[in-house]
Amino acid sequence: MSQKNTVIAIYENHPQAEEALKELQRSGFDMKKLSIAGKDYHTEEHVVGYYNAGDRMKRWGKSGAFWGGFWGLLFGSAFFAIPGIGPVLVAGPLVAWIVGALEGAVVVGGLSAIGAGLYSIGVPKDSIVQYESAIKSDKFLLLAHGTEEEVARAREIMRTAQPLEVTVHAIKQQETAGTAAR
Repeated sequence: MSQKNTVIAIYENHPQAEEALKELQRSGFDMKKLSIAGKDYHTEEHVVGYYNAGDRMKRWGKSGAFWGGFWGLLFGSAFFAIPGIGPVLVAGPLVAWIVGALEGAVVVGGLSAIGAGLYSIGVPKDSIVQYESAIKSDKFLLLAHGTEEEVARAREIMRTAQPLEVTVHAIKQQETAGTAAR
């Protein structure tokens, strides 16, 4: 993507992440510029499968209704089994960033597939460790990217759903301008 300004919010649970996503949608934010990532911690108990970016999941775990809503709103989807983190579902442009980073051998310094995708769009390694830890502990990442103005607007909307943290990663400085949500 040409626009690499990104805001990433960490949410404690499904309802908070879903509320933020729906609020962004209601505000008219371009849904093709949003991604979400989180563990589907029930996949070991139930079959989970998916088709390609144009289709929907065929079978769901216990949290299927939650993920099904995201697949209907966001462009692209993937299921990754990441060593040390576990099964992770991803929807939105982050899927392409992860695949692109893996295909381009961008995985450096022990980053996971998700870390490689984030690194490829300019997220610093120290922040990536934090995001990987959040996913590992069953939290959810919601990402919005675009121009500085779009990212600033998305940040304000994301804060309404009470994230644990919201951080802007701006392309021009390649450093984070962290802003705690609480």
